Amino acid sequence: LGGMHSIVLGDFIKYIIMTIGCVAIAIIAFLHLRENNFQLNVPKGWLDPFFGWKLDLDWSNILPEANQKIEEDGFGLFTIFFMMMLFKGVFASLAGPSPSYDMQKVLSTKSPKEASKMTGFVSLVLLPVRYSMIIGLTVLALLYYNQMGISGANRTDFERILPAAINTFLPVGILGLVLTGLLGAFMGTFSGTLNAAQAYIVNDVYLKYVNPTASTKKIIKMNYLVGILVVVVGVILGFFAKDVNSILQWIVGALYGGYIASNMLKWYWWRFNANGFFWGMASGIAAALVFPFLFDGILPLYVWPLLFVISLIGCFVGTYAAPATDEKILKDFYTNVKPWGFWKPVHELVLQDQPYFQTNKRFGLDMFNVSLGIVAQCCLTLLPMYLVMWMKLPLIITIAILFVIILILKRTWWNKLED
Repeated sequence: LGGMHSIVLGDFIKYIIMTIGCVAIAIIAFLHLRENNFQLNVPKGWLDPFFGWKLDLDWSNILPEANQKIEEDGFGLFTIFFMMMLFKGVFASLAGPSPSYDMQKVLSTKSPKEASKMTGFVSLVLLPVRYSMIIGLTVLALLYYNQMGISGANRTDFERILPAAINTFLPVGILGLVLTGLLGAFMGTFSGTLNAAQAYIVNDVYLKYVNPTASTKKIIKMNYLVGILVVVVGVILGFFAKDVNSILQWIVGALYGGYIASNMLKWYWWRFNANGFFWGMASGIAAALVFPFLFDGILPLYVWPLLFVISLIGCFVGTYAAPATDEKILKDFYTNVKPWGFWKPVHELVLQDQPYFQTNKRFGLDMFNVSLGIVAQCCLTLLPMYLVMWMKLPLIITIAILFVIILILKRTWWNKLED
């Protein structure tokens, strides 16, 4: 055992454990909600998936502290929040798989066709299971928030809702599975990120600029040292986190934004090179580290466009500060991947060697499939929510839309996949 097989097997076992736990939570929430005649004490508009310029959920007569929490977290102007999420999500999707073990799993597939299928199945497999747990815990919290002991002397601690709901409502056995799954998910993410950090620092910095002739023994020692330093720095930074939500918003809204520009340009611009990738990543991550001090009290997602621009500038400056990538590498990449974007100089070079070479002409169809995929992902997210809350008409409509989209994608995407 070892290598990619052990990673995939470990992920599969963790998925089975989490699936059992998530489904159990959803069933428990459904049964409790049924005892309450499927009625939740929530503000008007909470059950509506659509929204206006503002969130407009008035918790004053139910849980007044919730209004203050929404305001503090910066979710009041929900349309702006949604626009930033969509804006960032589009560019993150254009960047492809994240340069970690997600990318390794994609590269480990047998063919581009299998890689596409694997990527497509991720949403189908994960979203319903994940959101069955989320909506289950949400329903339990809404039903019994006043019995969970989350209110302190001064204010309600909303971050205690999750552990309180898990500890209060999950029976022995299911509780163990859920905790095991959560710890397994944490360890999987932690180990993968740590290994990726070690690889980046040792291979791209130490071996390239510090000690290119290092022996195997020296490299192993450096890997251990880098791993320890990364963990120590991470633990120290954890002490400065205000709460779980703030650090999560920073990771999703700022830190991830630091590498989106670099990972996007590598697919769509022929002139982009390793130097541009490095400086784009460096400038983006540096800005992500500084922004919390410059924009204190502002949701990191709201300043993401500025972070993205800074990272783009780093990409362009770094790219033109170094020669272009070797011509042969560019031609091989272009002929194998057939990317969209700004590849005309390389395309002309390829035509000199292969006069009958056909470029990618499926941009319109691909964008159509992407649009359907976005709607399908929304349906997969809503499906367990409507099921647990037993909202029959929305559930039927969601299933119908999802069914139609699957039929269309079968013809416009699945049947057209190429090896």
